[in-house]
Amino acid sequence: MPPDLSTPARVVGISSAEGQKMVRRFIWEIRSINASMEELRQFRANVLGITGSQWMILMALADLDRENGVPVNVVSKLMRVESSFVTTQSKLLEKKGFLRRKSSTSDARVVQMSLTDKAHKHLASVATQQEALDEFVFGEFGISDFNEFVSKLAAIRHRLEKARLKVAQEF
Repeated sequence: MPPDLSTPARVVGISSAEGQKMVRRFIWEIRSINASMEELRQFRANVLGITGSQWMILMALADLDRENGVPVNVVSKLMRVESSFVTTQSKLLEKKGFLRRKSSTSDARVVQMSLTDKAHKHLASVATQQEALDEFVFGEFGISDFNEFVSKLAAIRHRLEKARLKVAQEF
């Protein structure tokens, strides 16, 4: 491990064996959370006759679009997939009437994507159900507790990205 990265034992402040055990438990919990979230995404996607990945593109657009659409590369970075994947999937979503694709007025090479009225109506129709689900899953957190939790997860993600780059340089 690179010398500037803390060992799990230092991070959790207990013996190395216990630290490693806690890190492994954390990893399994995150994997389980991801699997459950993927199943929920798939349920939502199935209602529209689309894939879980296509649902995530719609969610990204719902979160990011402020009027002029969202470039393909922004969505691909958020989803951590290749731009070509988002391009292919967005064309399928366009055929189904869920999003619009248009060239940017400032750079014709950039494709801006935005949700259609059909997509907005569907998202509005499931908003109450989504709020109830969010309350069930995250209701035990207060706003400040949840913000702190999410901030810590983001910090771990950031350090993992740095570690990934360092490890990639070693090989």
